[in-house]
Amino acid sequence: MKTKLILLFAILSNSLFAQSINDYAAVIIPVRYSFQSEDNQYRLSTLTKFNLEKAGFVGIYSNVNFANEFPDRCSVLNVDVVKDSGFLTTKLYIEFKDCYGKVVYTSEVGKSKEKDYGEAYKEALNDAFESVYKLEYKYSGKPVAAKAIVTNQVETVKAVVVNTPISTVVTNSAADVLYAQPTQTGYQLIDKTPKVVMKLMKTGNPNSFIAIKGDIQGVLSLKDNQWFFDSYQNGTLVSEVIAVKF
Repeated sequence: MKTKLILLFAILSNSLFAQSINDYAAVIIPVRYSFQSEDNQYRLSTLTKFNLEKAGFVGIYSNVNFANEFPDRCSVLNVDVVKDSGFLTTKLYIEFKDCYGKVVYTSEVGKSKEKDYGEAYKEALNDAFESVYKLEYKYSGKPVAAKAIVTNQVETVKAVVVNTPISTVVTNSAADVLYAQPTQTGYQLIDKTPKVVMKLMKTGNPNSFIAIKGDIQGVLSLKDNQWFFDSYQNGTLVSEVIAVKF
């Protein structure tokens, strides 16, 4: 029995990770990256959009309402530009993530030794995009909405294989992506309405928050590039996958 479960897990895992970057219809671009102090600083968001479209992608800024054009949030990717540490060298690399925060593709590290920040970031980002061009992206039209179902199946099989109790796992739909707004104590997560869905309070761990959702209090934590809201409901531990855009 255990052997069959392990085999099933392997099959489901292959199905999950076989997703191609070509299966995503567009890419959402932040107007501010984590290392920036203001929106579109050094025009990096503009440069990201330019390079994405040059590579064949449809690029959309995160502050634009794209729900009508792409109602299935899981049909589009999120792009992030990450600053890597380097002595006298500016290093940037690009990550493409799906609607659940899973990294689909990571570029090679782009580098620049320019002393001017603006020129250094521009050169490093363009350099990182060279590896993205090599992907030769072309939208396949293949739907990706079933991915969340496969994820749940994999997690369930994993729990059975290791013979551990299975808590209730809830996976929200792509339309339920929440957007983080800073507050004095942490963040509030809002939907597209906009309506405050959850309140977060900082802890000593930047990847863990005390979270309040309606009358339910729990913990929102980052695990394997996904945010989980864990709480006890009617004596049962419920782990809810939350798609958050910080």
